[in-house]
Amino acid sequence: MIRFDYARPGSVPDAIRAGMPDRAAFLAGGTNLIDLMKENVARPLEVVDINRLPLREIVELKGGGLRLGALVTNSETAYDARVQARYPMLAGAILAGASPQLRNAATNGGNLNQRTRCYYFYDVDTPCNKRSPGQGCGAIGGFNRVHGVLGTSDQCIATHPSDMCVALAALAAEVQVSGPKGDRTIAFADYHRLPGDEPWIDNTLRPGEIVTAIDLPSEGFASNYTYLKLRDRRSYAFALVSIAVGLRIEEGRIAEARIAMGGVAHKPWRRRDAEELLIGRGPDDASFAKAAEALLAGAVGQPTNAFKIELGRRGIVRALKQAVAGTPQSQTDKRIA
Repeated sequence: MIRFDYARPGSVPDAIRAGMPDRAAFLAGGTNLIDLMKENVARPLEVVDINRLPLREIVELKGGGLRLGALVTNSETAYDARVQARYPMLAGAILAGASPQLRNAATNGGNLNQRTRCYYFYDVDTPCNKRSPGQGCGAIGGFNRVHGVLGTSDQCIATHPSDMCVALAALAAEVQVSGPKGDRTIAFADYHRLPGDEPWIDNTLRPGEIVTAIDLPSEGFASNYTYLKLRDRRSYAFALVSIAVGLRIEEGRIAEARIAMGGVAHKPWRRRDAEELLIGRGPDDASFAKAAEALLAGAVGQPTNAFKIELGRRGIVRALKQAVAGTPQSQTDKRIA
């Protein structure tokens, strides 16, 4: 058992002050942090339990959006009537992840900040630049079936494991954070990082900052959407490739398109140039194939994960077709994935 100090603040300012020391860690649902501590991957000197903070509400925003409190659980979010009616893509993505028990404990803020599930990251006896900078990446040249094919570097090919975040990327959500220098808003596209030369830095949070909420825009693509998760088994498995799609169709043509992918990069993967190829076009296979090629441009596979490129290409086309039909993950469930 590693020794650490424990704090349980009752307000956001107190939590920020407690989280300022180096190697302090915020604890919410604990579904990721506790595992990392058990595996000796994370060794915080202080654990700051934020479960008493007043961040457990889903509230309406002016203009028609929703604000998801950081401590609202994944299950509470997915089953909220407003989320199901206005953001079914998000509800479906959440319910496609983990297990009911984990979703009951995991929080929205924690989902954003979970670490990669790379085998080498979790095994302290193998080299990993994310865990120990400068050691090398065991996944490159190793067993890398679940690893990234887009936005990788020679330092890291890990992927972000979240389903929820893929839908949030497609929705162009915003992340509200508070820290020693005050409050700020981070566009979801700018929240997570590609590995580059610093793969141990997962996101753009500054020291001492804490996620307080996630803001959803008024447009939820409630009519033409899908979340497609391709995985080794039906439940409790991370995505090999996942695709969130939201479309606005007017007079038989695509007026707006959002496509985000999971399981392929260090962050949810979205390219606006790929989406723009669909604007003004009818929903046809040729247009979908062009968008898929653009979204996967530059993909580089490893020996055991190159299949993800073709899987992604076919998955994007399938997801776009499902979105046109208003069909979520399951072809037999028209309400939610």
